Amino acid sequence: MKKGEKGILFGIAAVVLLGGVWKLVQLKDIDEKDMRIPFYSEASVEVRDRAAFLIKQYDCKDCHTLWGTRNVMQSVPAPPLDGIGSLKTEAWLYEYLSSENPQSILPTRLKPEYRMPSYAHMPEADRRILAKYLASLKVEDWYLDEVKRVEREKLYGVAE
Repeated sequence: MKKGEKGILFGIAAVVLLGGVWKLVQLKDIDEKDMRIPFYSEASVEVRDRAAFLIKQYDCKDCHTLWGTRNVMQSVPAPPLDGIGSLKTEAWLYEYLSSENPQSILPTRLKPEYRMPSYAHMPEADRRILAKYLASLKVEDWYLDEVKRVEREKLYGVAE
């Protein structure tokens, strides 16, 4: 190996080493709250289990993320459901799920084929369970502004 090549390799190694040290310093400075998962549910086991069945039955994850997961084969830009209970009440969610035209309650910029379908045909007991469960999906106060920003951006294209 020539003298110049050794210098270049040494320089690259030094940059990589300094970059790693810098990253460790940055990680040390991360606020403790940033390491926690901001989403949680207040639902009982019975409500959670029944809602999980309904979410699968009605293919909710084809459009929405829930607990950070979704159907990877779909690309609908619907808002995530994590934290929705911090934004909407159970009564609002029930009314929304019961509406023949959900866009009359929550207008959206999405193309018609990607808009929330009506679930007014769903049995009332199922709509009530889903509304109860969705209302239980909360977000820590310190992350609420981010949840609101994501919802606005997905529905209206406004990032503010």
